[in-house]
Amino acid sequence: MAFSSLEIDAHEVQGLAETFKRAEREAPLAIVRAIKRTGDMSKVRVVRALTKQTGLKRDVIVRAVKAKPAGMSYSLHSRGGNVHLKYFKARPTKKGVSAAPWNKRRIFAGTFIAHASGGGSMFGGQVFKRTGASRLPIEAQRSGLHIPKEMISGATAAEFLAAVRTILPVRLQHELARILGGAG
Repeated sequence: MAFSSLEIDAHEVQGLAETFKRAEREAPLAIVRAIKRTGDMSKVRVVRALTKQTGLKRDVIVRAVKAKPAGMSYSLHSRGGNVHLKYFKARPTKKGVSAAPWNKRRIFAGTFIAHASGGGSMFGGQVFKRTGASRLPIEAQRSGLHIPKEMISGATAAEFLAAVRTILPVRLQHELARILGGAG
Protein backbone atom coordinates (compact mmCIF):
# COMPACT_ATOMS: atom_id res chain seq x y z
CA MET A 1 0.00 0.00 0.00
CA ALA A 2 1.32 3.37 -1.03
CA PHE A 3 1.29 6.18 1.42
CA SER A 4 1.76 9.85 0.56
CA SER A 5 1.26 13.06 2.47
CA LEU A 6 1.45 16.79 2.10
CA GLU A 7 2.85 18.71 4.95
CA ILE A 8 3.30 22.37 5.84
CA ASP A 9 6.25 23.19 7.99
CA ALA A 10 5.83 26.38 10.05
CA HIS A 11 9.56 27.09 9.82
CA GLU A 12 9.21 27.74 6.09
CA VAL A 13 6.64 30.47 6.68
CA GLN A 14 8.51 32.09 9.55
CA GLY A 15 10.52 34.30 7.16
CA LEU A 16 7.32 35.50 5.56
CA ALA A 17 5.87 36.40 8.96
CA GLU A 18 8.98 38.49 9.71
CA THR A 19 8.58 40.28 6.37
CA PHE A 20 4.97 41.16 7.20
CA LYS A 21 5.94 42.44 10.65
CA ARG A 22 8.57 44.68 9.06
CA ALA A 23 6.02 45.83 6.47
CA GLU A 24 3.58 46.78 9.23
CA ARG A 25 6.29 48.85 10.96
CA GLU A 26 7.55 50.55 7.80
CA ALA A 27 4.25 51.04 5.89
CA PRO A 28 3.60 54.59 7.23
CA LEU A 29 7.05 55.69 6.07
CA ALA A 30 6.45 54.10 2.67
CA ILE A 31 3.18 56.01 2.35
CA VAL A 32 4.93 59.28 3.23
CA ARG A 33 7.64 58.60 0.62
CA ALA A 34 5.01 57.77 -2.02
CA ILE A 35 3.04 60.95 -1.25
CA LYS A 36 6.16 63.15 -1.37
CA ARG A 37 7.34 61.70 -4.66
CA THR A 38 3.85 61.98 -6.17
CA GLY A 39 3.62 65.58 -4.96
CA ASP A 40 6.97 66.48 -6.48
CA MET A 41 6.01 64.92 -9.79
CA SER A 42 2.62 66.63 -9.80
CA LYS A 43 4.27 70.00 -9.09
CA VAL A 44 6.27 69.63 -12.30
CA ARG A 45 3.06 68.96 -14.20
CA VAL A 46 1.26 71.88 -12.53
CA VAL A 47 4.08 74.29 -13.41
CA ARG A 48 4.03 73.09 -17.02
CA ALA A 49 0.24 73.41 -17.31
CA LEU A 50 0.12 76.77 -15.51
CA THR A 51 2.79 78.15 -17.83
CA LYS A 52 0.67 77.24 -20.86
CA GLN A 53 -2.57 78.39 -19.24
CA THR A 54 -1.36 81.83 -18.13
CA GLY A 55 1.19 82.80 -20.76
CA LEU A 56 3.76 83.63 -18.07
CA LYS A 57 7.35 82.45 -18.28
CA ARG A 58 8.22 79.22 -16.50
CA ASP A 59 10.57 80.87 -13.98
CA VAL A 60 7.79 83.24 -12.84
CA ILE A 61 5.49 80.28 -12.22
CA VAL A 62 8.23 78.31 -10.42
CA ARG A 63 8.75 81.26 -8.06
CA ALA A 64 5.00 81.58 -7.47
CA VAL A 65 4.13 77.91 -6.79
CA LYS A 66 5.50 76.48 -3.57
CA ALA A 67 5.33 72.87 -2.39
CA LYS A 68 4.56 72.04 1.23
CA PRO A 69 5.06 68.36 2.07
CA ALA A 70 3.92 67.51 5.59
CA GLY A 71 3.92 63.85 6.52
CA MET A 72 0.87 62.18 5.06
CA SER A 73 -0.13 65.25 3.05
CA TYR A 74 1.38 67.36 0.30
CA SER A 75 0.03 70.69 -0.87
CA LEU A 76 0.87 73.24 -3.50
CA HIS A 77 0.42 76.89 -2.59
CA SER A 78 0.74 80.05 -4.59
CA ARG A 79 0.26 83.65 -3.80
CA GLY A 80 0.14 86.84 -5.72
CA GLY A 81 -2.24 89.41 -7.02
CA ASN A 82 -3.11 90.94 -10.32
CA VAL A 83 -0.01 90.34 -12.51
CA HIS A 84 1.56 93.34 -14.31
CA LEU A 85 1.40 93.30 -18.12
CA LYS A 86 5.19 93.46 -18.39
CA TYR A 87 5.39 89.73 -17.54
CA PHE A 88 3.42 88.73 -20.65
CA LYS A 89 6.05 89.42 -23.33
CA ALA A 90 4.90 93.03 -23.68
CA ARG A 91 6.08 94.96 -26.71
CA PRO A 92 5.16 98.41 -28.00
CA THR A 93 3.05 98.97 -31.11
CA LYS A 94 1.60 102.15 -32.67
CA LYS A 95 -1.79 101.65 -31.05
CA GLY A 96 -0.52 100.62 -27.62
CA VAL A 97 1.30 97.74 -25.99
CA SER A 98 0.80 94.20 -27.21
CA ALA A 99 0.86 91.56 -24.47
CA ALA A 100 -0.36 87.96 -24.10
CA PRO A 101 -2.11 87.23 -20.81
CA TRP A 102 -3.76 83.77 -20.86
CA ASN A 103 -1.53 83.09 -23.87
CA LYS A 104 -3.76 85.24 -26.10
CA ARG A 105 -1.98 88.23 -27.58
CA ARG A 106 -3.92 91.47 -27.76
CA ILE A 107 -3.28 95.20 -27.87
CA PHE A 108 -3.91 97.33 -24.82
CA ALA A 109 -4.88 100.65 -26.43
CA GLY A 110 -3.35 103.85 -25.07
CA THR A 111 -0.59 102.10 -23.12
CA PHE A 112 3.16 102.49 -23.48
CA ILE A 113 6.46 101.19 -22.17
CA ALA A 114 8.56 103.99 -20.66
CA HIS A 115 11.97 104.33 -22.32
CA ALA A 116 15.06 106.02 -20.91
CA SER A 117 16.83 108.73 -22.90
CA GLY A 118 19.66 106.28 -23.69
CA GLY A 119 17.26 103.91 -25.41
CA GLY A 120 16.97 101.44 -22.52
CA SER A 121 13.79 100.59 -20.72
CA MET A 122 12.95 102.44 -17.51
CA PHE A 123 11.08 100.70 -14.73
CA GLY A 124 12.08 97.27 -16.02
CA GLY A 125 9.74 97.24 -19.02
CA GLN A 126 6.67 98.23 -17.03
CA VAL A 127 3.55 99.03 -19.07
CA PHE A 128 1.87 102.36 -18.25
CA LYS A 129 -1.23 104.31 -19.19
CA ARG A 130 -1.84 108.01 -18.70
CA THR A 131 -4.60 108.71 -16.17
CA GLY A 132 -4.94 112.41 -16.90
CA ALA A 133 -4.88 114.78 -19.87
CA SER A 134 -1.21 115.71 -19.44
CA ARG A 135 1.99 113.61 -19.37
CA LEU A 136 1.56 112.80 -15.72
CA PRO A 137 0.07 111.06 -13.78
CA ILE A 138 0.63 107.59 -15.21
CA GLU A 139 -0.44 104.24 -13.85
CA ALA A 140 1.14 100.79 -14.21
CA GLN A 141 -1.18 98.40 -16.04
CA ARG A 142 -2.17 94.98 -14.84
CA SER A 143 -3.53 91.99 -16.69
CA GLY A 144 -6.41 90.82 -14.52
CA LEU A 145 -4.74 87.41 -14.15
CA HIS A 146 -4.17 86.02 -10.64
CA ILE A 147 -1.85 83.00 -10.39
CA PRO A 148 -3.61 81.49 -7.32
CA LYS A 149 -6.99 81.57 -9.11
CA GLU A 150 -5.51 80.07 -12.27
CA MET A 151 -3.77 77.31 -10.31
CA ILE A 152 -7.06 75.87 -9.03
CA SER A 153 -8.97 76.13 -12.31
CA GLY A 154 -8.94 74.82 -15.84
CA ALA A 155 -6.26 72.59 -17.26
CA THR A 156 -3.91 73.12 -14.31
CA ALA A 157 -6.32 71.71 -11.72
CA ALA A 158 -7.20 68.84 -14.04
CA GLU A 159 -3.52 68.06 -14.57
CA PHE A 160 -2.88 67.96 -10.81
CA LEU A 161 -5.80 65.61 -10.15
CA ALA A 162 -4.85 63.36 -13.07
CA ALA A 163 -1.25 63.17 -11.82
CA VAL A 164 -2.35 62.18 -8.33
CA ARG A 165 -4.78 59.56 -9.68
CA THR A 166 -2.19 57.94 -11.93
CA ILE A 167 1.10 58.38 -10.06
CA LEU A 168 0.14 57.77 -6.41
CA PRO A 169 -1.02 54.12 -6.77
CA VAL A 170 2.11 53.24 -8.76
CA ARG A 171 4.43 54.95 -6.25
CA LEU A 172 2.66 53.33 -3.31
CA GLN A 173 3.00 49.91 -4.91
CA HIS A 174 6.68 50.59 -5.56
CA GLU A 175 7.37 51.65 -1.96
CA LEU A 176 5.51 48.68 -0.50
CA ALA A 177 7.40 46.33 -2.82
CA ARG A 178 10.67 47.78 -1.48
CA ILE A 179 9.56 46.87 2.06
CA LEU A 180 8.50 43.38 1.05
CA GLY A 181 11.87 42.76 -0.53
CA GLY A 182 10.95 43.23 -4.17
CA ALA A 183 7.79 41.14 -4.06
CA GLY A 184 4.67 42.82 -5.25
